[in-house]
Amino acid sequence: MLYRINQYQTVRSRLLRLPLFLLLCGIASATMMVPAVHASIIRELETARTFFYSGILGLIIAGLVALAHSGRKTRQGALGPLLSLFSAFVFLPLLLAVPFYESLKTTTFLHAYIEMVSSITTTGATLYDEPARLNDSLHLWRAIVGWMGGLLMWVAASAILAPLNLGGFEVTARAKVKNRETFNLGVALPETRAHIVSVGLVLLPIYAGLTGLLWVLLALSGDSSLVAVCHAMSVMATSGISPVGGLIQTSSGLLGEVFILFFMLFALSRLTFSKDTVIADTGGLLRDPEFRIGLALMVFVPFFLFFRHFWGAYNVALDTDIRGAFLAMWGSVFTVLSFLTTTGFSSSDWGAAQAWSGLETPGVLLMGLALIGGGVATTAGGVKLLRVFALYQNGLREMERLIHPSSVSDNSGFGKRLQKDGAFIAWIFFMLFALSLALVTIAFTALDVPFDTALVMTVAGLSTTGPLLEFGGDGPIRLVETTSSVKCIFAAAMVLGRLETLAIIALITQDLWRN
Repeated sequence: MLYRINQYQTVRSRLLRLPLFLLLCGIASATMMVPAVHASIIRELETARTFFYSGILGLIIAGLVALAHSGRKTRQGALGPLLSLFSAFVFLPLLLAVPFYESLKTTTFLHAYIEMVSSITTTGATLYDEPARLNDSLHLWRAIVGWMGGLLMWVAASAILAPLNLGGFEVTARAKVKNRETFNLGVALPETRAHIVSVGLVLLPIYAGLTGLLWVLLALSGDSSLVAVCHAMSVMATSGISPVGGLIQTSSGLLGEVFILFFMLFALSRLTFSKDTVIADTGGLLRDPEFRIGLALMVFVPFFLFFRHFWGAYNVALDTDIRGAFLAMWGSVFTVLSFLTTTGFSSSDWGAAQAWSGLETPGVLLMGLALIGGGVATTAGGVKLLRVFALYQNGLREMERLIHPSSVSDNSGFGKRLQKDGAFIAWIFFMLFALSLALVTIAFTALDVPFDTALVMTVAGLSTTGPLLEFGGDGPIRLVETTSSVKCIFAAAMVLGRLETLAIIALITQDLWRN
């Protein structure tokens, strides 16, 4: 028994010495067996063989590279895991796109690659507007890749971004996983991989359990098994991937949307599922500023839309429709929370609000919600609610100083979540995000993309909210009809939005390449 324990510890220690990106490649290759089994069950035998052979080939290559790396010490410093995370969003989709491309056969590899980038970054933008073009196994693979991308961000937030004070942690007062005063970018962290594995083992059961629970609830509500599991994975990963083109085509109806609404709340704050990256004395979920701001937006924005719709209905129809009013309010609440969490699912009653009032709701509102985004260290994109809260707190403080110039801030209440210079750092991030927004928009317009279309595509990419391509403009934007250069810029915007500008800047620091 002691020999077996020592042998297990030896194998585990060797696995932990492997590059993180190589481990991700092995996991991705092993996951290909899931759509392979599914395709064999539904008698899509060619698709089954493609995923099976791709998975086996990926495992063999990963094993050979791991054998070559055996006994070698890494030369990367503390930013090595961040580089691996960047590689997972840029280079891992090359591996993920192989079975997708070989199974579909009627597409280019560039389209398959961008589809996988969109999935793993939890953006959810698709080049295949007709769901019938893909078989069920390919839809399942898109949802699985998005689900894995969401889990990767859950784990990376605690094990990679928090120690480096990135991803929103740069404005927090302190994080339990690492003290910012004692962290040095130039010092390698041999325990980093072990920490990533331990965090993954803790979060995986929670993530998978919540996904399975929502899957069951949606199936009991009337959705087919495939639609239920794809939507469950898409909600937990905030990817907005659907095998039927959205919630309008589902059978679960209002009950299914109620279940989805509840699970979308997990993207408002990490306190909803874990306390591994926040201070212990936050006061609980109801005292968490991110969660409260998210709930406030979920209430006040639909109220504004409802009042606007009511005024339109009063002026146009001069009658009261209680059922229409309820559907209008529900469609507004659900869609607002969906785009705030960057999921991008539109309620089946979202159109009822417009029909009830006779007015059109501008897509710029949904773009603004997606830009705000969800909570720090969640699967949501955007600039994050905590940064918005930091600027809000700073604005209140500045107005207080106009009245009481000699007052002293006690940093009490919600301020415990923020460090002393949190508002300043949040402002720097906003400026970097605005600069990225401008540069990407200019790049699109330089390729003859109309300005309004370019703006919607930029916001959709940087906020990782792919459904904005359908709802953000006057009409749906067909990504497949754009040029290859436009598609590549959109893919770069998705990676930049997922990893954020500060992390990209950290990757070009001398401390990474000096080692």
